[in-house]
Amino acid sequence: MLYHECAVVSIETFNLNIVKQQIRHLSFNRYLTSAQLSDLLVDLVAAYPGFATLHRIGESHQGRTIWLLELTNPATGPAHEKPGYYIDANIHAEEISGTSVVVYTAWYLLSRYGIDPLPTRLLDQQVFYLVPRVNPDGAEIVQTLPYYEWIGNGRYLPGEEQFGPGLRYADINEDGYILDMRFPDSGGEWKASQQDERLMLPRTPDDVDGTFYRVVPEGLLVDWDGGDFSIPRPQDGNLNRNFPSNWVPESQQYGAGEHPLSEPEVAAIVRWILDHPNIAGMQCYHTHSGVILRPWLTFPDAHFVGNDKLLYELLGQMGVEETGYPLISVYEDFTPDKNLQRYGSSIDWSFGALGIPTFSTELWDVFSAAGIEREDYYPLRHFSEQDQHKLLCWQDEKLDGDGFMPWTPFDHPQLGAVEIGGWKRLFTFRNPPPSHYLEAMAEANCRFTLRHAASAPRLRLRNCRLSAIAGDVYEISVEVENIGFLPTNLSDQALAMNAATPVVVKLSGPETLHLLTDPATQELGHLAGRFSRNQSYSRFYDWPLSAKTARWTVRLPAESAVRLSVCAECPKAGTVRADLIIDSDRTIVFRPAVVPASEGDLSAL
Repeated sequence: MLYHECAVVSIETFNLNIVKQQIRHLSFNRYLTSAQLSDLLVDLVAAYPGFATLHRIGESHQGRTIWLLELTNPATGPAHEKPGYYIDANIHAEEISGTSVVVYTAWYLLSRYGIDPLPTRLLDQQVFYLVPRVNPDGAEIVQTLPYYEWIGNGRYLPGEEQFGPGLRYADINEDGYILDMRFPDSGGEWKASQQDERLMLPRTPDDVDGTFYRVVPEGLLVDWDGGDFSIPRPQDGNLNRNFPSNWVPESQQYGAGEHPLSEPEVAAIVRWILDHPNIAGMQCYHTHSGVILRPWLTFPDAHFVGNDKLLYELLGQMGVEETGYPLISVYEDFTPDKNLQRYGSSIDWSFGALGIPTFSTELWDVFSAAGIEREDYYPLRHFSEQDQHKLLCWQDEKLDGDGFMPWTPFDHPQLGAVEIGGWKRLFTFRNPPPSHYLEAMAEANCRFTLRHAASAPRLRLRNCRLSAIAGDVYEISVEVENIGFLPTNLSDQALAMNAATPVVVKLSGPETLHLLTDPATQELGHLAGRFSRNQSYSRFYDWPLSAKTARWTVRLPAESAVRLSVCAECPKAGTVRADLIIDSDRTIVFRPAVVPASEGDLSAL
């Protein structure tokens, strides 16, 4: 359902500063609630009505709107006839910085149209589908209620999660945060650092002297008998385990849901992607580690078919150049325990089932920000005392100490004397402090996605010829070429899954035109892109074709001019049309039907 009707306008007529002031909450030094995000998107469409359309594609579990922003220049053709690029973010509740990166990308494309060549060309030739927030319920919970750390989908409010007896997260001192509690325990696993007493270090196996502590999340004990207690993980789901590829049930994978697509948020974005077969590239934003993730999640690299691994390396290298993040495999480099794989994920579905090259970028790495070098990429491990002290020094210097609450005595109603303090995880470990890092992070990742989008296949018509055969019988031929980087099938995986629609070309004209031998509509198969020729030279190499010729044998009406049209289309590579004007003297004029402003005159081709 369209939220705003399109009307063509020139972006260059706007004063960008005035436009920005008209868009509520358009700032990249803070995070947005659901209401603020909705206001911003509505205002963005109002400011750029000719290029932006807002869609309601679904509702969350709690009834919040899932927004999708569609961006293109309708003056150069309808959106469904252009290669598409899809971006989403914030599928996990606490990963709110991804929303800001998507909003930044939308603002950059719109505000730089007519000024910078790349966004101008992309909006003329392609269409963007942007979902800033897949999980509005979870994002609202973590921003409006005291937060500790969980990857949920917003099914339950804190305190209502589905878990058994033990410690339940709670803001017991009512300071607006759920932090950590520490209390002396001779059998405790932790001790305070002599370098900085705020820092808690794990005991070594032979450590028997000194004061030791238990460190647990701030909260209350449920059904406690006075002895030891567990800290059960809240069973609140994980939307990125609910996709229909490589799905396993909840008994095998936490957060899987009752069945694939059981969660309305996931069902909404899957439905949109399936309904838009023009999508030629995808990016999903997460926020933990500062890495660019590629397939596979459940298979080693040997599972790639054909040249798909090389394809990912070449596309991903653009992200490495723009962001400085490493490009890694989820299975090979981001899964420490291969027995604990991530099933039912978006990237294994979009690439595994559909063959769409998809990246899943983890945007934020607090350890790199603090100058901590590490050999592995998965963040959940113990760091040395020196590295942990660097983290504390980083937040002391960059955040004026606001990232870590000092340990403060508190009389716990069940445990007695405890101290409450520790990291404010939402804006340190899970997301960057917005006023310090957010805009630069958004800009770098925006550049990567625009370069990825620019690699899409793109059709062009050229070399139209009219050849006499006998009498009033002629052959009409036109070459259809892919001038993009990617092939029209995108990947070998798409071919393996039978998910790639071939190039089709059609000749049409007046009733007086008679086709003698060839059908009006012809299937040309797939056309290679520049990637397919990006191999080491070999004189034995079977060079793939990036252009193929369609031919029609026709009888033309005697001594009269004829106007024909040719249309070539492939969902991932767009639709191109041209008029063929055959004069009475049988000369032919080839005229592309639509000339994008950013591409110039193609009539000479």
